[in-house]
Parts: sequence; C-alpha cells; structure tokens
Amino acid sequence: MTISHRYDFVLLFDVKDGNPNGDPDAGNLPRVDAETGQGLVTDVALKRKIRNFVSMVKSDTPPFDIYVKEKAVLNLQHERAYIAIGEGDVLKGDDKKRKGSGDVAERARAWMCANFFDVRTFGAVMSLGVNCGQVRGPVQLTFARSISPIVSQEHSITRMAVATEEEAKKQAGDNRTMGRKHTVPYGLYVAHGFISSFLAKQTGFSDEDLALLWQALGQMFEHDRSAARGEMSTRGLYVFEHESELGNARAHELFARIQAQLTDPGSVPRAFSDYTVTVDEANLPAGVTLHKLA
Repeated sequence: MTISHRYDFVLLFDVKDGNPNGDPDAGNLPRVDAETGQGLVTDVALKRKIRNFVSMVKSDTPPFDIYVKEKAVLNLQHERAYIAIGEGDVLKGDDKKRKGSGDVAERARAWMCANFFDVRTFGAVMSLGVNCGQVRGPVQLTFARSISPIVSQEHSITRMAVATEEEAKKQAGDNRTMGRKHTVPYGLYVAHGFISSFLAKQTGFSDEDLALLWQALGQMFEHDRSAARGEMSTRGLYVFEHESELGNARAHELFARIQAQLTDPGSVPRAFSDYTVTVDEANLPAGVTLHKLA
C-alpha cells in the first residue's frame, strides 16, 4: 500500500578522522563551502549509501533491486523491462533511441518502478537509449552541511610495495611508494529530507519501502566501513509526520525545531559529546507528529 502522509525529516551524522565525501575535481579533498568553511556531503553520496544498504539487505531481488549500482549498464536494465512486459521485439534493429514510445514506454516505466527500489524512491531519467520514460521520486534529500567549519588534514602515507616489476627496477629494490590521504578530524553534519505521498502514488512507494528507508538511514554507515571514511555514524533521525497529504506545517519551520550547537562555543569539536542537540517538541502544529527513529 502506498504511503498516505507527507513526511519531512532531519538526519544528523558525524565523521571522525575520515573523508565523508571526497571531491574528484579537487584531488578528492573533503567537500567544503569555500565561504563558511562548513563541510558538505552531497545528496548523491547519501543516496549511494542508502542504495548499498538496501542492496545488501535485500540481495538485489525484486521488488528491491537497485537500478543505479556500481558498474551497471542502465540500458541493459531498460531491456529487462521490455522483455518482461512482452515487448522484446522492440529492441531489435539498430535504432533503439526512437523505439518504445507511448504505451510501451509507459508500461516499461511501471515495471521499473515495481522492481527497483531506488527508482520508485528517488526517481530516475530512463529515456535515453531504450526508453523507459522518466520518474520523479517521492523522496528527496538536500546536501548535508556540517554544523561547524571543518579543517581538511592531509597525511602522507607509505606503501611498502610496488605494483609492477618495472617500478621495482626503477627504485632499485626500495619498493616503497608514497601517497596522500585527506581526513576531517571531526564533523557533525545535518541533512534534510522530504517525502511526498502524491509522488509516491505515481511510483508505488509503499509503507514497506518507507520502513526500509528509515532502517537504511539509521544503519547505513554501520555497513559502509573503510579506512578512507574513518568513523561515520548516524546520530539522530527526526521524522515529522503530517496528518494531511498536503502537510500541516511548512518544512523549514519544523526543521528549525532540531538544533545542534557546540556546548562550549569557543571549543574545537572532536566528538559528538562536544555538541548539545535540542529538540523542541512543545506546541507542535496541529496534525504533526514527531518521531525520533535514531
């Protein structure tokens, strides 16, 4: 059953001695707002972690398969849809770009929504190549932004081996290679999310999907460990559920009720305990319920 309420949510997470989201255009340095010094983590990076968690928990099986996965060829996913709806003949021939318009594309779009969790959750543009249309997803996320400015630290690292015999010969047996690693000593980040029941009706995003999304947001960092990312943890998931599909309050007014501030404003944060998180539950707007899920 598709969801019938609007939801707005606040996600708090932190990183210690790791790189939460490197920028490939800046030598993989942690992303930062150049004017304020606050750290950034893109919505794409957060969605990747959600996808990876769902893939792990559901083993890439429909209706919880993942459309955008590592090394995926998206048009091959589209072709699966055409074959499944009995339109495999449309794929024959050289010009696939103009194939599958109208009713066929719409049925393929419906199949994609029914079988791929991330399509019916986040949406997707599937009109290139084998046409499966476009989907606007009911779940949208903002960039995450750190509460305090961050400092990116650079570390030299040494590997006591080389990759090829040619490299070994050049180094005359001293097979050490040098590299660089970038970390954030500590950062507490906040992201905002929005869920529309109207768009959920179009994709089939269900109560079961919603429960899986909350689980992913609470546990996704626990199964995404690597030396590069240091220690990352969800520190809070605050969900505002609206009684009305249109909503009973504006999102920014609800988000303002969740505040994280340095306990000692003059200190340099190095742990979650350096912050005080306040949740204003008094006089919530009529029709709005606050759920603390993490």
